[in-house]
Amino acid sequence: MDYVERLREQWAQQMPEVDVSPIDSIGRITRIAALLAESSDTVLAQRSLTRPELEVLTALRRAGRPLRAREVTTITRAPGASISKRLDHLEREGLVERTVVERDRRGVLLSLTEEGTRLVDELFPAQLDRERAALDGLTDDERTRLAELLTIVLRRVDPVEY
Repeated sequence: MDYVERLREQWAQQMPEVDVSPIDSIGRITRIAALLAESSDTVLAQRSLTRPELEVLTALRRAGRPLRAREVTTITRAPGASISKRLDHLEREGLVERTVVERDRRGVLLSLTEEGTRLVDELFPAQLDRERAALDGLTDDERTRLAELLTIVLRRVDPVEY
């Protein structure tokens, strides 16, 4: 019996009149995400990083160019104050640098340092390996179908075009 099957059994006893079928999917998605996040947290803690900080680093790495703090806020969907706090820590760790924009002294550009790039290039593939391991029991076709179905759900929950 998996976690969600146990939940269904408990709800059937406590509230048999309620249709709990959404937890068959959403409950599993949430549980999988939490377990993968916990695994990631353990690895990142060894580097004095958090997942939200890694998210900032990977946003900068993917962009391939310096970003304004506002852009990082938009990409990560984190509040500006949270991004500032994360950037302060990442800057102290020597992973990110801030540069004042010459033409507009109010603007600050954020970029990865060489050490920040090296760290993302090390951590990101390891994260993908953990995620790949979670999907090991699926065939290539099943992985493709799962991704297609999750895409449908994600677009309903997050209809923003990126």
